Amino acid sequence: MILSIPFYGFEAASRLWLLLIIPALIVAYILIVRHRATTGMRYTNTTVLGQVLPKQSQWLRHVIVSLSVLSMLALGVAWARPVGMERVPQERATVVLVIDISWSMTATDVSPTRLDAAKTAAIDFVRALPTGYNVALVSLSGNPAVRLPPVTDHESVVRAIQALAPQDSSAIGDSIMAALVAVSLAPKGDGTSAAPAMIVLLSDGGNTNGQAPLQMAQEAADQKVPIYTIAFGTDNGYVDLDGQRNPVPPDHALMDQIASITSGVSFQADNLGQLDTAYKRIHSEVGYVSVKKEITATAAGLGLIFAFVAAVGAVMLGVKFR
Repeated sequence: MILSIPFYGFEAASRLWLLLIIPALIVAYILIVRHRATTGMRYTNTTVLGQVLPKQSQWLRHVIVSLSVLSMLALGVAWARPVGMERVPQERATVVLVIDISWSMTATDVSPTRLDAAKTAAIDFVRALPTGYNVALVSLSGNPAVRLPPVTDHESVVRAIQALAPQDSSAIGDSIMAALVAVSLAPKGDGTSAAPAMIVLLSDGGNTNGQAPLQMAQEAADQKVPIYTIAFGTDNGYVDLDGQRNPVPPDHALMDQIASITSGVSFQADNLGQLDTAYKRIHSEVGYVSVKKEITATAAGLGLIFAFVAAVGAVMLGVKFR
């Protein structure tokens, strides 16, 4: 409904001066009512007065005046051309998926493994995106790589995700840099402007080498590319490497900072259900864009409704005194 559109401002705010008339009219009405009440006290025969001026007409008169004031208020606002913000489907965008494939993703605290669960959820996310969206894939490891540049062939992205396999180390900062490179490779739909871009970063551990993640997050912020982070896995997760058991808890603080710096949103998921929910919320963010929408017709419509009801009340009041 248009009424649910958040209010933003006015296209012709200077016209709001007309609303100053309304308080003056309200004060005038109150003074007139009080004057009539004082004058009415001169009559001692209240029975005759009650027959001449029925009690129910008093509240009806007040209702009519209130509706008339509301009508003037709504029409005055409409004259100033109010504007709201409406979320509309985004026709094109570039989404870069960055998926952690370090050995910590082989932990089995999420069945069957973190990596397998992450791949399943990522595939569902890609298939749910609008067909016109460019999607790229970056693998997060000690040697991050753009596995697939931005393409609209989403099934090719699915196949690239399915082919991901564990690698050593975790360079989150370098992975963000690779994602920004992928963004720059996105085709320009109309030949003049690039589609809005975002990065979805899924990782379960801290940074082990490469460039500082927060520095690269600032670079993404400078390029106006938000990063939506998902800290995946449980705090009790572990992997056995070289005969040693290594705890691999997600680095929630780092993921939160990256998202905050880039005006993105951070999520925490310790099972497949929560991961699916995170992707659905991200989908709602990337799938829509907020645009200004003039809601003059809505304000004018409300004004006419109030005026109509006030007119009906006036007719009823007139009939009572016939």
